[in-house]
Amino acid sequence: MTDKNHWRTLERFIEINTPWLTIIGEKLEDERQHILDYWRVEKADSLIILTIQNNQIILPNFSYRPGVQKATLDFPGGRLNQGLSHEIVASQILERELGISSSDIVSLTALNQVGWPINSSFSNQKLYGFVAEISPYPMINVERVAKTYSTTSEGINHLLKDLTCLQCRAVLWEWLAQR
Repeated sequence: MTDKNHWRTLERFIEINTPWLTIIGEKLEDERQHILDYWRVEKADSLIILTIQNNQIILPNFSYRPGVQKATLDFPGGRLNQGLSHEIVASQILERELGISSSDIVSLTALNQVGWPINSSFSNQKLYGFVAEISPYPMINVERVAKTYSTTSEGINHLLKDLTCLQCRAVLWEWLAQR
C-alpha cells in the first residue's frame, strides 16, 4: 500500500472555479519521485433517496444527463448544501422532485454516516444515501412519477434492469444489504 505522505504537491498550475465545480491541475511527486501532471475536480457531495410508498419504490421523471447526453431513470437526488443537515436537504429534494411535503415523510433513514467516495482518483465528491418511507396518503402526483417498482425480489430485479446510474444502484444495494 502506498503511503500518502510520500506524495506531495509541487505546483498548482491551474484552478478553474465554476458554480458547479472546481477543476484543478497540479504537478505531483509520487513515492518514487516521479513528477506527474494530475487533474482533479472538487464538487459538492451528493445525496440520493430511495423513496418507498405502499411497498413501491417511486422514481421521479427521467432527467436529462449532459454527461451521457440522454435522459436517465434515477432516484431523487441532488447536491448537499453547506450548512444544512442531510435530512433537510433530503426533504427539499423530495419536495422538488416528487412534490412530497416533509409532513408526508414517515421516516427518513441514512444508509451511511460517512460518505462514499464516488471517484476518489479524480474527485473529492462523496455520496450519501437515504431511504424515505412515505405515508400511504396522499398519493404522489402521477405526473411526477416515471415508474414504480415493487419492493419484492421480482420488483427489485426489474428495477435493476432499468436503473443504470451507478450511484443509485449503490444506494439500492446498500438498502438491500441492511434490510
